[in-house]
Amino acid sequence: MFGYPGGVILNIFDLLYDDKDLKLILTRHEQGAVHAADGYARATGKPGVVLVTSGPGATNTVTGIATASMDSVPLVVIT
Repeated sequence: MFGYPGGVILNIFDLLYDDKDLKLILTRHEQGAVHAADGYARATGKPGVVLVTSGPGATNTVTGIATASMDSVPLVVIT
């Protein structure tokens, strides 16, 4: 899972951090998170998962979502 914490999803990130079975990769920007998840999905064939905050955090993922969608790359984005 790739993501960028902030705002209303901080509690979710706290829970994910405590889960030792889940690999959470933090990025410096939401757009980086969605492109990393896209690359992960392309390389592994598994869905890429992204977790970002709402509002501007969600809009920062639009380019990556569109890219994945146009190429039929499996991507799950949670805001």
